[in-house]
Amino acid sequence: MSNPLKSTLALATMLLASTAFDASAQTAHIFWKDLRPATQAVAEDANLPMIAAKLPDHGETLSLNLQDKTIQLAGYALPVDRDGDFVYQFLLVPWTGACSHMPTPPPNQIVLVTPARPFKMLEAYQAVAVTGALQPGMEKSQLFILDGVSTIQSGYTVRKAEVVAVDNVPDTITLPVNSPWTFLNKKKN
Repeated sequence: MSNPLKSTLALATMLLASTAFDASAQTAHIFWKDLRPATQAVAEDANLPMIAAKLPDHGETLSLNLQDKTIQLAGYALPVDRDGDFVYQFLLVPWTGACSHMPTPPPNQIVLVTPARPFKMLEAYQAVAVTGALQPGMEKSQLFILDGVSTIQSGYTVRKAEVVAVDNVPDTITLPVNSPWTFLNKKKN
């Protein structure tokens, strides 16, 4: 191979590597607290998962500083649109049991996710990490649960998301010991 061709290939390889590095460097790894105003009480302070009815703004104050930013957030997937094991849209929530067995989190603690390709879900409330552009804005979804249909309002959306299963959610909320739904608590490693 000639020297100019080798140089061109080496330059192209370096450019590709730097582009891949830059894309991952621009992904902000966020936590659930980053989606709510700093003045809003944290769920653990209430000794229960926070619910919209308890909040002065009903949890509708959103974090606009993350708009259009590529984020990665871990949480629990609750299917909205599915066909068998394949999920085409889901709600990402901060604790297991949210929306169906436990009170619904405020909208600023729910993300409506549309995966880039169908995600094979192994269990309800599967722990996942979602990567994509975060869009603040209220959306309503119909959720089909055991005792009927519920309309859930989410404060954020991530479309064309990359979704991967994870072993745990770093900032998960553990349900109180006296909750009948403690069996939903995921074991931490």
